[in-house]
Amino acid sequence: MNKVLFSTVAALGLVAASHAFAQSGDDNMTKLQGMQSTGTSMDIKTIEQTGANADQLRKNLEEIKLPDGFKIDLYAVVPDARHMAVGPQGVALFVGTRKQNVWVVTDRNKDRVADEVKELAPSISFTIPNGVCFSKDGFLFIAEQNRVLTLPAAEFFYESPDVAVGVVVEEGKLVPASEESFNHTARVCRIGPDNKLYIALGQPYNVPPEDKMDLYEKEGIGGIIRMDRDGKNREVFATGIRNSVGMQFNPANGELWFTDNQVDGMGDDIPPGELNRATAAGQNFGFPWFGGGDVRTEEYKNSEPPADAVMPQVKFTAHAADLGMDFYTGTSFPQKYRGGIFSAQHGSWNRTEPVGARVMFTPLNEDGTAGEPEVFASGWLTDSGEYMGRPVDVEVMKDGSLLVSDDLAGAVYRISYDE
Repeated sequence: MNKVLFSTVAALGLVAASHAFAQSGDDNMTKLQGMQSTGTSMDIKTIEQTGANADQLRKNLEEIKLPDGFKIDLYAVVPDARHMAVGPQGVALFVGTRKQNVWVVTDRNKDRVADEVKELAPSISFTIPNGVCFSKDGFLFIAEQNRVLTLPAAEFFYESPDVAVGVVVEEGKLVPASEESFNHTARVCRIGPDNKLYIALGQPYNVPPEDKMDLYEKEGIGGIIRMDRDGKNREVFATGIRNSVGMQFNPANGELWFTDNQVDGMGDDIPPGELNRATAAGQNFGFPWFGGGDVRTEEYKNSEPPADAVMPQVKFTAHAADLGMDFYTGTSFPQKYRGGIFSAQHGSWNRTEPVGARVMFTPLNEDGTAGEPEVFASGWLTDSGEYMGRPVDVEVMKDGSLLVSDDLAGAVYRISYDE
């Protein structure tokens, strides 16, 4: 039975309430794994898609700057919208959050605007279900703070409060309980060309102490792990990563690319954010010896970095918080964008003058390396330094348009091209 872990609380009444809640969650998971109904209400929470809030979000988009021929529209109102996964059948979009909900977005009449946004599987209690990703054969994987679930046929079962569900990694087993933190807990996942599940595990610290290094290297904390889709044969794929919250495989050659958020407190202009390219398993990307790019950290300045540390393909503006990314696999955008990388910059907190809150585009060269990045969509950060939105993730739709999630505004936008 999958056991839900709860922090110790002082009040006896709260302990009893937590125990009852945990037992209910365990019972539901057991029933769902046995293909039994949980009795959860069919009155599933939905999010209003019209009215003053949606109107204001559309008005805010009038300030977004895009290259000629592109336009941006509100696709859906989605509270706390983070990482996204387009269903392989094109039926629905699944959106994770850093709270307790996963949302399902459905455009039933295919007018490229969502008709319905509702809670996924209210019979399941999620904890920071940020990472959502699909396999090509229709299995939705949800990487939580410290658990991984898989939902077969999610595009079919999402209409019900109950879903078919499997436990890939049990609660408390993705990272050791001793390393379960409030910081850097937004996991992301992808299914690789080898049909394995890849998950990025951010480490809890700004810069980790040396006595944590052996444990982190063994567990893949501050790295990327991979495993069979049933959770077996777990191994560490990459190390030397501070907190990656965006990755995708290059469909042209199967190489894994990922963003990385770099060390805070080193100044406004250093260290840079990163876009990295993993060409093989076992590579080390330099953290914590390097705080970003080739900038050495104060904590590890007297320690020799790995001789084979891989430097980033792209150095982004410092503290812009580079998060979700996707390769452009569509055909509706002009040729220059095809096969390149779109990535979201969430925006800075650790900077005198804020930066970011935009979507970047990085072309790839013929040899598979990164070209020069450029700003693709901007305007969520005003001239006065106010954030009107904070992009988190990007996802290519089947029609070739690009979705952008925004956890500050609670929205998903759609960028399209019209000659």
